[in-house]
Amino acid sequence: MSRSSRGLIVAVQAMAVALLGSCSDSAAPTGSPRLVFEPAVVALDTAGPATVVIRNTGDAAAGPLEMAASQLRDTAGTTLVGPSVAVSPRDIATLNPGAERTVTLSLTLAPLTQPGRYVADLAVRSQGNTLASLDLDIRVDQEVTGAPGQSVAVMGGPSTVRQGDVAQYTAEVRDSAGAEMNGAVVHWSVVPSTAGVFSAGGRFVGYDVRDVRVVARSGAAADTLDVTVQPRALSGSFTTVGQGSVPARFSADLWVHGGTLYTGTWGGRTVNGVTQFGNALFAWDITNPTQPAIVDSVIVDARVVNDVKVRADGRLAVITHEASGDGKNGVTLLDLSDPHHPSVITRFTNSLETGVHNAWIEGDYVYLVVDGTSATSGLRVLDISNPTQPTVMASFHAGSSFLHDVYVRDGLALLSHWDAGLVIVDVGNGIAGGSPTNPVEVSRVLVAGGQTHNAWYWPDAGYVFVGEEDFATPGIIHVVDVRDLRSPVEVATFQIGGGTPHNFWLDEATGMLYLAWYENGVRALDVTGELMGQLERQGREVAALQYSGGSGCPASVGGGTCAWAPQLKTGLVYVSDMNTGVWVLQPQF
Repeated sequence: MSRSSRGLIVAVQAMAVALLGSCSDSAAPTGSPRLVFEPAVVALDTAGPATVVIRNTGDAAAGPLEMAASQLRDTAGTTLVGPSVAVSPRDIATLNPGAERTVTLSLTLAPLTQPGRYVADLAVRSQGNTLASLDLDIRVDQEVTGAPGQSVAVMGGPSTVRQGDVAQYTAEVRDSAGAEMNGAVVHWSVVPSTAGVFSAGGRFVGYDVRDVRVVARSGAAADTLDVTVQPRALSGSFTTVGQGSVPARFSADLWVHGGTLYTGTWGGRTVNGVTQFGNALFAWDITNPTQPAIVDSVIVDARVVNDVKVRADGRLAVITHEASGDGKNGVTLLDLSDPHHPSVITRFTNSLETGVHNAWIEGDYVYLVVDGTSATSGLRVLDISNPTQPTVMASFHAGSSFLHDVYVRDGLALLSHWDAGLVIVDVGNGIAGGSPTNPVEVSRVLVAGGQTHNAWYWPDAGYVFVGEEDFATPGIIHVVDVRDLRSPVEVATFQIGGGTPHNFWLDEATGMLYLAWYENGVRALDVTGELMGQLERQGREVAALQYSGGSGCPASVGGGTCAWAPQLKTGLVYVSDMNTGVWVLQPQF
């Protein structure tokens, strides 16, 4: 049934912005978002929607954001049944500093709504906290009748969807004469509201396994479609098939090549009164994965050998140095002619003295993450065409924060630039004219929460998976859509209670993402298909294993699970664990 109304005016007045951790512009701490609505007054009637701009005037990204309008209330405080304010978009993945989004407000009134003054409010929330709000001052000048007006009808979309799969719905809007209204705004929602999420364009993903009702609204008209959300029905497990112990040092990153596994070491660990530092690279024989065994080591002047990478041809490796005793940090290049017994080619320190945290080898170039402040940190590109005489060929820094990690693929360097966000740099792709010796920024995105720790680029799917290493509150995996490399946008998240994620590895053939989650162990997450919304609510986690029980992370002596990094090779997941060494897991899905 169609409805119409006349003489309706709605004024939207800005209420004081509620901010987490700040009271005014001058008092806002560094690293805080600040959301404001503009303009202060908005006129709205049923002839068309009205808009308001929400802007982040702070210096940190905000998100994911949920826009929610309350029900209308009369001046006596009584809630009206039927009338409502529709908001589009209802969800904003990320609002970067200085960025703004236009929010559309539409009023739906039930028949017999009486003239008078009504109020409601629009709240912007992130993870349960209200960041900003508007008071809605609504005045109806004439009784709303049931006279014919525009109509809306759901025209396309499935009546059965699988939990976590994105479904597209379409609707048709017609005026009172029956003519189709091309370009009319349609607002989509689901009942109950917690059962899934809609995008502004009618794309829906279901969270709850149940019957739901899809609602399409345009003006005062609405249509519904009953939809059944079926279970994703995934299950699996991990089985421990092997374990190798490193009791005297904390273990760091790992890399597997052929029948050899390499692990770095981290920090200082005191056992029985003896402290051993992270100055070693261990080579493991994994030809029998049920019994991984250390067969050799390389000792360097460092207190942290945080990272190890092996070139694709298996002939050369790089290990990183931090906190060297002589104050000259850098990297060591290793000859892997005998994989079980690596030998030192050279130690290189020039321009790397503040320390190197992470590395990536691509052909004759090593991409290095140099430690330091936001002013001294950054990317260095090392030419190793002659590995006995490496040369720094280029550097790059995105500004405003330090660099933590680098991942190179298809001529693009994906930089995890902490609170500067995910920065995509052309180092030979051609999209921005860059090369290894001339890195050129393509784009960047500040994922919600900042603390951008690591990234995995999946070109075939057009996604980058980004880890947020936040110890104050549980960390999150963010999914960034990079199908348009110049305009990356966050579209989904994955979060579990307790702990924070560290490194991960994607099996692109099956779409299974393996996550090391410190004391929460190893998780397996299905990331097939289009990704949208909160993945942990979509039945996508297939398996999880806290393989050594719970304990401190890291623990000075012994200790339980403290997963640093996984790597999938020949159907097995190899895991470096800070407390215990190396674990070999068999995924069964």
